[in-house]
Amino acid sequence: MAQRHLDPTDPAATAPPPHPGSASAGTGTNATARGDAGAGPRADADTDALVGYLRAQATEFLRALRRHRESGTGAGTAPATGTAPGAGTGPGARKGAGAGAGTGTHAGAATRTGTGTHAGANGTYGGPDRAAPPADDVDAARALRRAARRISATLHTFQPLLDAEWAEEMRPELAWLSGTLAMEHAYASRLERLLQALHRLSGSTAFPAPRPVGRSTVTTTVPPGVSTVPAAAHPASANRGNLTVGAAKAGALLDRQLTLARTRAHSTALQALGSSRFHAVADKVALLASEVPLSSTGRGAAAAPRPDAAPVDLRPLATAAQERLTDAVAALPLVTAGSPYNAEALVQGLSPDPAPHPQDAPWHQVRLLLRLHRYALEALAGAEAGEADDGVDVRLLAAGEALNRHRDAAEAAAAAAQAARTPRIAPATAYALGVLHADQRHEVEAARYAFQHSWRKEPIRLP
Repeated sequence: MAQRHLDPTDPAATAPPPHPGSASAGTGTNATARGDAGAGPRADADTDALVGYLRAQATEFLRALRRHRESGTGAGTAPATGTAPGAGTGPGARKGAGAGAGTGTHAGAATRTGTGTHAGANGTYGGPDRAAPPADDVDAARALRRAARRISATLHTFQPLLDAEWAEEMRPELAWLSGTLAMEHAYASRLERLLQALHRLSGSTAFPAPRPVGRSTVTTTVPPGVSTVPAAAHPASANRGNLTVGAAKAGALLDRQLTLARTRAHSTALQALGSSRFHAVADKVALLASEVPLSSTGRGAAAAPRPDAAPVDLRPLATAAQERLTDAVAALPLVTAGSPYNAEALVQGLSPDPAPHPQDAPWHQVRLLLRLHRYALEALAGAEAGEADDGVDVRLLAAGEALNRHRDAAEAAAAAAQAARTPRIAPATAYALGVLHADQRHEVEAARYAFQHSWRKEPIRLP
């Protein structure tokens, strides 16, 4: 059962003495000066740096959990219009707000809060006077996923220095939590991307206003005289001012399918936040904020070593992660991707197989390995939560952004193809979805070109 302890985000809390063998008191990181990831790993990249990094990320996880709880408490539950099966008010979310890095206390105070939102099939509230979910709620969910990803990646890269059984139990649970919380945002972003592409391909003058990407979508009223057209919108031709019938029906079909999927993902996320599985993850992360379970090798290095004992270096494990990334990139068809308009991404575009494109899988794998490499560099530099991207190699950032665009475009193309398989749709609708699918596969090709262009550049370090 969870116990109540000091909250690191409470300024009135008084921290007890730090845990022996952990990072320096009060900060959750090493007492030594933090190095810059852009300038290379610091000289003392040993087990203490790993302990400090994990505790800092665990503290960020707990802070995001508290912000998510506080922002969600004030949101009311209202009946939605056009409620779909499975939509509605989920169970209360029980969250653990715990001690932070450097406090030396265990954490896991469980607090039960309301669900906060209720979404219908069309993503609108029952009343026009309902306010949008607070921005802090969306930011807290992103921070929660961000910390969970970093903890899970660090457990994977530096597993030989950590308790093997504990790490093997934590990694899939953190991956489950991050993936569950990310699904709703992914569906909303995918719908927004496809609708924008439909209007761009149709030359429409009225682009759809961006929808809030939070735990629910609400109707918004645009004041008179305020244009919703983005500043960089493509100019419309004189005879294509509005969507064609096929494009309009394709947009409506995508809206129905992806909004329903988003509503189900929202309900799944609410159920996950109220489940005992989530409670166990939160309690384990709270314990991680005060004490990192190390293996016998890690404990020997973290304890006061003998003068003739050499500390355990993290760099060989980080180098192994980099080598795995390099090998995976070497297997990619970068020569083909470096040729503009090669149309390689359109191969098998008419395949009846609904499975994702097999040629996308290696690129997705490189994206995951690149993320592991970046997080390993952060751990070596002892970067604190929220400051990790300040000194990362610009080449890695650009390559990661290109691979993110690649994944988004590939998933959007798959959504368009899935919608085109809907029975008994009009030929004009199917044609519009086919054009949309080809457009997103061209975006996949463009993202591959951007990746190879960024990867082949010389490393550039931020100052």
